[in-house]
Amino acid sequence: MDRISKFQSVMKERGIFAYIVPTDDFHGSEYVSAHFRLREYLSGFTGSAGTLVVTENDAFLWTDSRYFIQAKQQLSHGITLMKQGLPETPSIVKFLQDTMPKNSFLGFDGRCLSTEFVRRLKQGLCEKNIGIKTDDLGDLVWENRPPLPKMPVIALPESVCGISRAEKLSVIREKMREQNADFLLISAPDEIAWTLNLRGGDVDYNPVFLAFMLVGERVRLFAERSIFSEKIAAKLAADSVEILPYNDVYNALKSLSGAVLADPKAVNYKLFSSVPESCKIVEKQSPIVLLKAVKNPAEIAAEKRAHLQDGIAVTRFMMWLEGAVGREKITEISAAEKLEELRQRGENYLGQSFAPIMAYGAHGAIVHYSATARTDAEILPRGLLLSDTGGHYLDGTTDVTRTFVLGDLSPDEKRAFTLVLSGHLELLNAVFPAGVRGSTLDYAARAPLWRELLDYGHGTGHGVGFLLNVHEGPQRISRSAVGDEPLRAGMITSDEPGFYAENKFGIRHESLLLCENRGKSEYGEFLGFSPLTLVPFDPRGVEKTLLSPRQIEYFNAYQQLVFEQLSPHFDPLEKEWLRKITLPI
Repeated sequence: MDRISKFQSVMKERGIFAYIVPTDDFHGSEYVSAHFRLREYLSGFTGSAGTLVVTENDAFLWTDSRYFIQAKQQLSHGITLMKQGLPETPSIVKFLQDTMPKNSFLGFDGRCLSTEFVRRLKQGLCEKNIGIKTDDLGDLVWENRPPLPKMPVIALPESVCGISRAEKLSVIREKMREQNADFLLISAPDEIAWTLNLRGGDVDYNPVFLAFMLVGERVRLFAERSIFSEKIAAKLAADSVEILPYNDVYNALKSLSGAVLADPKAVNYKLFSSVPESCKIVEKQSPIVLLKAVKNPAEIAAEKRAHLQDGIAVTRFMMWLEGAVGREKITEISAAEKLEELRQRGENYLGQSFAPIMAYGAHGAIVHYSATARTDAEILPRGLLLSDTGGHYLDGTTDVTRTFVLGDLSPDEKRAFTLVLSGHLELLNAVFPAGVRGSTLDYAARAPLWRELLDYGHGTGHGVGFLLNVHEGPQRISRSAVGDEPLRAGMITSDEPGFYAENKFGIRHESLLLCENRGKSEYGEFLGFSPLTLVPFDPRGVEKTLLSPRQIEYFNAYQQLVFEQLSPHFDPLEKEWLRKITLPI
């Protein structure tokens, strides 16, 4: 609270009544580098989603249900937790409407809020004549603030990407012409990395680099020049991509003439405001979003290689865990380190795709739990261990959750384990018409829980990038995905229903699914899924009487697939263990 008090003093000096501190960097990234963790610095909350609002005398933090328990534990005393999504919790705009005096000022860093959000703020506060100040106050209160990252960039081989940089730019320009746009403004690092067939290390767990890009007849890439080797810079220049200083993007936008395609949901307020009023702004989603989401044959083949390597590592971890728990001291942190060690043995492994969640017992009920030295629990031969981890390989990105049985389970644990599993299997085996959105498919995963009057608070599935962000759009599987992009063949989406009994246990089963064509009939084209993830489910958690005959067939088919794919890579002892755990039930 000393930090909050200091921040409030700086606000008062500048005549600011309320100040918004988001999680975002200048690019709207889900995970941000240390330089941008002002919200964490001020509040103590380390979750990947949340917005801090500091007023003249108080402080409030909004976050969603994934982080309610974590935020309650981590927030500095005196900061009020606002449980986002609950009926009694006002939106940030409504809160500010009710709290701010007339003619007062609202502050935020204009580079860290999306244009769409700022528009909603302005609209909601106009009746009170609230002024806006877009200064970054972080540098004034954060001593020894980490600098902006400048990690080196690598080039991906075209054999893995499937399409050259020049071909991608040609397709993008065609999409721009369809929208009558002369320029495309891109601020999302994963879109830039995908387009240029480059990867970086500026954002934790996301292999991207901080940059803005302006595509016209030529391409202007605004980034730190030192992160590019001479060889990569020369190849970019050969494709008419000019590297310019990172912060020059704002002045470059001010000098534009023509129509600019820019997404107010993705582009920060300062960028959007830099485009001259004389320019027409085409407010559409970047065409790269969908191009990137639908994987091409080379990317799909590479992802299958990555998931094979990942399946080998996670299954070996499962074997090790079964033999080691109760015989040696294992904690959540040491278990995560063991899994990372096993992944590192795989071909082309680059690093983790998100902070590992290794949650034993009651910690499993904290959806995005992250063990610390203070919370690091010893794993004992009883109950459940929820393991949600992923990796980046040169061939792709993985994300897998398995809930491991460590000993005897209570009837409630076994029942919940099976209900979540049945929902997972129903979604994995869903067949649906082309054009269906994730809001419709969400029911398949929740129905077994809903029949028992149970539920979970997070979405059921998210898109996954190709050696990019582990969470990407434009598709989701969620009740709220009513306006999202329909599922398309080539998309990779997670299947991760769960159940969380606070202070008791948590269960989640997650696999990545590839959307594929299933055929055509008089009723149109149909789609379905095939699993990319190759890790067995722990049959000791299954209460067979809670599964339908069809679900038992689904379960046995998946377990058999895992055995067939993994067993050729195991030694005789490992193969025998895998054979037993994947036997039909």
